[in-house]
Amino acid sequence: MSSAASLPSVSTEKTKSIPLHAGDHLSASEFLRRYRNAGENVEAELINGVVYIMLPAHFEAHGKPESIIHTWLGHYATFTLTVEHASGSSVKISRIDVPQPDSLLFVKPEAGGGCRITEDDYLEGAPEFVAEVSASSASYDCREKLEAYLRAGVREYLIWRTYDGAVDWFVLKEDEFVRLEPDSNSVLRSPFLPGLWLNTKALLAHDRRGVLQTLDEGIQSRDLPSRP
Repeated sequence: MSSAASLPSVSTEKTKSIPLHAGDHLSASEFLRRYRNAGENVEAELINGVVYIMLPAHFEAHGKPESIIHTWLGHYATFTLTVEHASGSSVKISRIDVPQPDSLLFVKPEAGGGCRITEDDYLEGAPEFVAEVSASSASYDCREKLEAYLRAGVREYLIWRTYDGAVDWFVLKEDEFVRLEPDSNSVLRSPFLPGLWLNTKALLAHDRRGVLQTLDEGIQSRDLPSRP
């Protein structure tokens, strides 16, 4: 009998892709591979090596506030040629962290930013500004994700806690996040992105016009770059 006869048969069937499950412990690369195969109806993040599957979002607690944040940051990007705005994009910020922020701004690489677009169309690196809409301080946005953004070197991190009726804006100072305090008019002003102002009273009241009016004041307060 030949030695080949004793070898186990090898199936020619393609190995099935392993599904993505909440609580899986994965590297960033493996997470992205499984996420690509999970289907369009699945939204997930990897935080500190652990997979989180995002649940359907409520309108008043998340959907509407998120749209206001998109409008605010998108408006800023429209008049700031050195930055890009994105919403719901997965960002590989480390080998164990791939969050999917509600909204973000990053300085373009050619302008000295720390984020780039990879060949497979993901963001990689730390965005300069990240915003999350969170139900309350009990959410992992205020805990695990905050620590992940801190580890990655995100310069500014905003959390709108809709159930608590509060806005937290953190600024990176050396190796910690320090809370940014509003001025006497309840306006928060970015120390890194010139003109990025937020009227917190208008935001909490879902007053889109008030949010944009204050932002326009901030944009007009700086020297705008000349358009090509």
